[in-house]
Amino acid sequence: MGGDGGGVVGFVGLDLFSFELASSLLSSGFRVQAFEISTEMVEKFTELGGCKCDSPADVGKGAAAVVVLLSHPDQIQDVIFGDEGVIKGLQKGTVLLLSSTIPPLHLQKLEKQLAEGKEQIFVVDAYVLKGMSELLDGKLMIIASGRSDSITRAQPYLTAMCQKLYTFEGEIGAGSKVKMVNELLEGIHLVAAVEAISLGSQAGVHPWILYDIISNAAGNSWIYKNHIPLLLKSDIDGHFLDVLSQNLGIVEDKAKSLPFPVPLLAVARQQLILGISQMHGDDTSISLAKIWEKVLGVGILEAANKELYKPEDLAKEITTQAKPVKRIGFIGLGAMGFGMAAHLLKSNFSVRGYDVYKPTLVRFEGVGGVAANSPADVTKDVDVLVIMVTNEVQAEDVLYGHLGAVEAIPSGTTVVLASTVSPAFVSQLERRLENEGKDLKLVDAPVSGGVKRAAMGELTIMASGTEEALKSAGMVLSALSEKLYVIRGGCGAGSGVKMVNQLLAGVHIASAAEAMAFGARLGLNTRKLFNVISNCGGTSWMFENRVPHMLDNDYTPYSALDIFVKDLGIVTRDGSSRKVPLHISTVAHQLFLAGSAAGWGRIDDAGVVKVYETLGGVKVEGRLPVLKKQEVLKSLPSEWPFDPTEDIHRLNMGKSKTLVVLDDDPTGTQTVHDVEVLTEWSVESISEQFRKKPACFFILTNSRSLSSEKASALIKDICTNLCAASKESGNADYTIVLRGDSTLRGHFPQASLEADAAVSILGEMDAWIICPFFLQGGRYTIDDVHYVADSDRLVPAGETEFAKDASFGYKSSNLREWVEEKTAGTIPANSVESISIQLLRTGGPDAVCEFLCSLKKGSACIVNAASDRDMAVFAAGMIQAEQKGKSFLCRTAASFVSARIGIIPKDLVLPKDFASNKESSGALIVVGSYVPKTTKQVEELQSQHKQKLRSIEISVEKVALKSSEERVAEITRAVEMADSFLRAGRETLIMSSRELITGKTSSESLDINSKVSSALVEVVSQITTRPRYILAKGGITSSDTATKALKARRALVIGQALAGVPVWKLGPESRHPGVPYIVFPGNVGSSTALAEVVKSWSVVAGRSTKELLLNAENGGYAIGAFNVYNLEGIEAVVEAAEEENSPAILQVHPGAFKQGGIPLVSCCISAAEQARVPISVHFDHGTTKHELLEALELGFDSVMVDGSHLSFTENVAYTKLITELARSKNIMVEAELGRLSGTEDGLTVEDYEAKLTNVHQAQEFMETGIDALAVCIGNVHGKYPESGPNLKLDLLKELHNLSSKKGVVLVLHGASGLPEKLIKDCIENGVRKFNVNTEVRKAYMDALTSEKKTDLVDLMSATKTAMKAVIGDKIPIDVYYYLYVMGFASFLNLSSKVDGFGCGLFVFCSFSQILNLFFLVCLLALSLKFLLFKCPSSFLQSLEKIYRVSPKIECCSSFDQDNSKDGFVSKSCLVDELDQKKAIILHWNPDSADELKKSCENCDKLLLSDELNLRTNRDTAPASSETEESEDEEESREDQVFDVITLRKMVKRERKRGDGLKMELEKERRAAETAAGEAMAMLLKLRMEKSAVEMEANQYKRVAEQKQVYDQEVIQSLQWMLMKLDDGDNNKIQD
Repeated sequence: MGGDGGGVVGFVGLDLFSFELASSLLSSGFRVQAFEISTEMVEKFTELGGCKCDSPADVGKGAAAVVVLLSHPDQIQDVIFGDEGVIKGLQKGTVLLLSSTIPPLHLQKLEKQLAEGKEQIFVVDAYVLKGMSELLDGKLMIIASGRSDSITRAQPYLTAMCQKLYTFEGEIGAGSKVKMVNELLEGIHLVAAVEAISLGSQAGVHPWILYDIISNAAGNSWIYKNHIPLLLKSDIDGHFLDVLSQNLGIVEDKAKSLPFPVPLLAVARQQLILGISQMHGDDTSISLAKIWEKVLGVGILEAANKELYKPEDLAKEITTQAKPVKRIGFIGLGAMGFGMAAHLLKSNFSVRGYDVYKPTLVRFEGVGGVAANSPADVTKDVDVLVIMVTNEVQAEDVLYGHLGAVEAIPSGTTVVLASTVSPAFVSQLERRLENEGKDLKLVDAPVSGGVKRAAMGELTIMASGTEEALKSAGMVLSALSEKLYVIRGGCGAGSGVKMVNQLLAGVHIASAAEAMAFGARLGLNTRKLFNVISNCGGTSWMFENRVPHMLDNDYTPYSALDIFVKDLGIVTRDGSSRKVPLHISTVAHQLFLAGSAAGWGRIDDAGVVKVYETLGGVKVEGRLPVLKKQEVLKSLPSEWPFDPTEDIHRLNMGKSKTLVVLDDDPTGTQTVHDVEVLTEWSVESISEQFRKKPACFFILTNSRSLSSEKASALIKDICTNLCAASKESGNADYTIVLRGDSTLRGHFPQASLEADAAVSILGEMDAWIICPFFLQGGRYTIDDVHYVADSDRLVPAGETEFAKDASFGYKSSNLREWVEEKTAGTIPANSVESISIQLLRTGGPDAVCEFLCSLKKGSACIVNAASDRDMAVFAAGMIQAEQKGKSFLCRTAASFVSARIGIIPKDLVLPKDFASNKESSGALIVVGSYVPKTTKQVEELQSQHKQKLRSIEISVEKVALKSSEERVAEITRAVEMADSFLRAGRETLIMSSRELITGKTSSESLDINSKVSSALVEVVSQITTRPRYILAKGGITSSDTATKALKARRALVIGQALAGVPVWKLGPESRHPGVPYIVFPGNVGSSTALAEVVKSWSVVAGRSTKELLLNAENGGYAIGAFNVYNLEGIEAVVEAAEEENSPAILQVHPGAFKQGGIPLVSCCISAAEQARVPISVHFDHGTTKHELLEALELGFDSVMVDGSHLSFTENVAYTKLITELARSKNIMVEAELGRLSGTEDGLTVEDYEAKLTNVHQAQEFMETGIDALAVCIGNVHGKYPESGPNLKLDLLKELHNLSSKKGVVLVLHGASGLPEKLIKDCIENGVRKFNVNTEVRKAYMDALTSEKKTDLVDLMSATKTAMKAVIGDKIPIDVYYYLYVMGFASFLNLSSKVDGFGCGLFVFCSFSQILNLFFLVCLLALSLKFLLFKCPSSFLQSLEKIYRVSPKIECCSSFDQDNSKDGFVSKSCLVDELDQKKAIILHWNPDSADELKKSCENCDKLLLSDELNLRTNRDTAPASSETEESEDEEESREDQVFDVITLRKMVKRERKRGDGLKMELEKERRAAETAAGEAMAMLLKLRMEKSAVEMEANQYKRVAEQKQVYDQEVIQSLQWMLMKLDDGDNNKIQD
């Protein structure tokens, strides 16, 4: 808001309109001040709370906006710039609203003057008028224009002042221009209406009957409907002509100045001038009817005063007394005629038809008709003959031409002429038939309504003829019509009414073309102009119906231009014969003739606008512009201030209905979670859902893949079952939502088949709600136009690729027009209601409820929305309306569903949220969607994941268009490849070929889609390997995959993997229960969205050594690093790490690299990339600069700089040099300070050469920038002496204190042979990486010598197994904190989700006393939780092994009595106690239970667990020398007691000391929570032994897979050698 005034708005001048504007501002909370001369108006204004000002200058003081009323250009100088003009009081930034219709030139001059002033004023032209449409009848509208910044500034005030705001950005003066266009139309429509009434009266049709029929037909206009009654009642005088003539004079002058031709306006004005000339001087009191009687020479008033009758009543008499009809002949099976004849067949008549176009006869036989060879052949034994041809010439020919019908027609037959012909022709034809002497009767019955209504039997028929003839044809006329009028006056009277209707319809189309072309010449936005005129007095039925064709430049011939050449020719010819001058009709006829002469006769009649476009050099086409999203959203009113979600919950808990969503594909679940989906709809399944009383559930129909007829039958079947299930469940109340595509594809409301099917079972609905808003997909509906967001732009939906869908394409972005388009005109755009964003944001739920309750029965209503709050407001209002007894049928996108049930969004779903064990196989990605967005996403997926992704493309041509043999072969090929890739752990993409193949018709395209989808289903159903997860891309694809391929009957929506991408948990009956199923819509997400989901669901977070060691440092655990020499060693490390679900490091020693070279490194990197756990590749002991420089180029994640053989100074310089080089490549550096004795890979260091790490030197050494320090604390390479290792743990502790400050992690070489306890001590003192080599090498060598294998493959298997066993024993020791600390919180959180308990627990890891105590309490609580819920024995053994927990546990705490059952404490209660930091008492001696009871002050329940034994499976556990303990030690541990008093003292003391560590704990908690995801699944996995046969089978498979990898490595080696050749490094290649 400008200035300091904020909410103050001033008015200079108050008339009726501006007074109403001021009242609206006052009621909206603005402060309003005004200057007005009229005392009466000022008094009314002050009574409302306004403030009176003494001058225009006073009005501007303190105001943020000022409205100035200008009625004449001369007022500008005094009111604006005078001594007390408003400019004197305006402050900087004020908005100046000019409420005026003075010529734009004056307004533009004023704006320029204001711009030259010192103060910045935002000028906006605001033309105020009353709405004339049914929607805005009598409500204020404002047409505002000005610069973009001015419009933005003025928006809040303009919105508050009116019910409808139209803005035109650019030059001011748009209001005056729109006014001219509207007056042009009003003038033409008035003259045309008078001509029509005069011609009809002269033709003998009662004027009031004409009025009643045409005011409900295509010839209607606002002028006709509102002025003709006044004319016929003589309630309007000649003054009206004078005013209108002056206004049209201004418009005509403007057109001349442009220049631009306006022939209809010019002749209309001349008619008005002629009418004025009939008045006596200045006497304007003479009635308008008298004036026109003089001008046209027709007694209008005399005709209007004749006896009146009701054509509808006559029609009822005729149909009730109609004679039976058995056989009907039908000539003319064109667009209208075929629909009429087909409907007669559906009405159980026997119909024999003829048409000159032979394919139509074949089609007619296909619907049950009998084809005739000629008009004469048609008439055999018929009771009634219907003629529906184009014109009089064709009617003459089929009756009297060669093989004409009259020759063979039976006596007594009734002929029904339904064509549009002149009344004179009908009268003449009746006489000719009478002269045939066959007692032939004629019924004149022209029809109106269009092709769609013809096929549905809903035409409007204006019938005339003798009473006997009408009764003979009564049954036929009744079957074809929705509205039947019987017109008195004999044959020709019906055609007379049709002629008058066509006069008006033709003139209205031509005048619409003239008005829109004139508006384009004035520089107006034609689409906005259309929206304004549709609510003004210049509107007409044809304007609203035909102008959208002009705006879309779409001239598909719904009604050809040449038809009006014929029809207006009939009008002018009849007018001439009756001596009625028809000036305006004649000019309109000439315009259509001009269009036909230009070659446009066969296009839509709206094409007459091309005449004006050609003459005036303009384009009326007004495609909706692409908008800037942020600017549009910012310009909207502020959201409703109150979140209605709680109200929705409250209403849903009360009398609200269950929401049943019939989803046309699975993507409708993209905004909900914890909602069930049914893929079958038996009464039993639906009843079960109703009994659960959910707020919502989905039924997956997949109707989008079906034809309209099949979709209708399906919906009817489901609705029938819903009704039955409701009754069976105690009359459960529910609301149906037909969830459809947010980009407007799908059946509903096309032909209204799905809606009609639902209504036929459930009964008539109060309204259809159409709401495609979907925020997550970027779908907005603003001002009735539906937009698709593309980055920062809003693209009208009709301009997107979705609108070009082969099966469900459309053209209209405006939802009103879209409804009309999809219903083929059955629901006109102007009859569609609309809930605006303004109503949602200013009126709230109550206003929505009121609006919905006021809708007419059966209305269609669209909902505008631009935010989730808008959707929630609408949902709350709709629930209120339902509770008042209203019922609605909704066709919506996904956002409405979540709003309607009050869904609160949750975090995105990740693999850690699923309880299923990690699979060793790859993920399966199935893509069937053809939209360009999907193709881009697939390309991006393949680009980003080319290392692990394998693509299988299924040829659409082979599976949909070729032979069944080729189809089967293509499917088999895909299945075999997919199984192979999945078993190898590769992400497998199965997609249809990307070239879109469509049929000739939408039904053929649907058939192709269906065949492709079924092929994908067959492929997925035949794949035997269980995928890690399944992702289906595209609505139909995801539905068929779930229901047909995976056999899922129900599913639970867990949440979303990405905004708008739901994740399902399939039911236990499915082929892969527990496997996550990701439903990825074809129209959702950016081009990288699919790749992002696949990345987030990847099993490996990364393979950076630095990241692994930092995680280890944060988690307090260590990672094993294992030297590898060949493929068997690499596989042994990776497989052991995967089985333990632990990270690991592959190390390559220079000695190994010398032998294995680049292929060895390539194998390591490839294995790390394909592993399911984090694996990195490390270059170990780089002692020379040459080998380290080479290692930095080969793809290692980290390198070790070994300068231990150098002096300290040389070591520092050497290490610093390599570190700087490595940093530039983002490679981690480990370095050694001190020197280890022993032998490794040919390198021997004698004992006398060994030296420990010096702490003081270490401080300087860490300044080199290294990431990890390999310490020498008594560790050795190779074997330790028989006396055992002697590690200096105190030295290690000092080094850790130093390194932790420097951000350097510690590494311990020589871990082979170290006892488990010593390793743990090292971990507790900061070691984060252990190097293990000797024991693994020994296992390999022993396997070579001990195994008597004759086959090399068997030898490979044996050596790998031996190494894997050693590595498998080392990993749990090294990473025990990783497994049990980092996985602890995840496990509790996961298991609580799985078991339905909403609890979570976070574990903090540190080595201070308080954290050790806290961790111990939590871990023991975890063990208790596991025991209570049958935890796996493997976990208990691991727990016992690590923490040596006593076998007997007792737990006492202040658990609520309600939270326990059968003596056991619930999991949620237990974890809640931990979260609240209440004491949990752990005791090893059950005899002290009584003492515990006394000690525990808050103890309500004591849980005794004497029988629980953590060592239940100890006897069956593998023996381990490292875990054996003496019996004395066991007894000693069992005697330990943690009594309550001691525990309380410890907790109190440690909690006090821990206050200062809260911030650090929070950081560690977050780190633990992040890392927990990596370890979660391990704690649930049951370690099952594999048989020898399975092991051998796996080995064969892996050999085959590794061969492929090796081939790739050879290629890489060759590439490296070529690179070296290019560098000239021949010596290196020879080496």
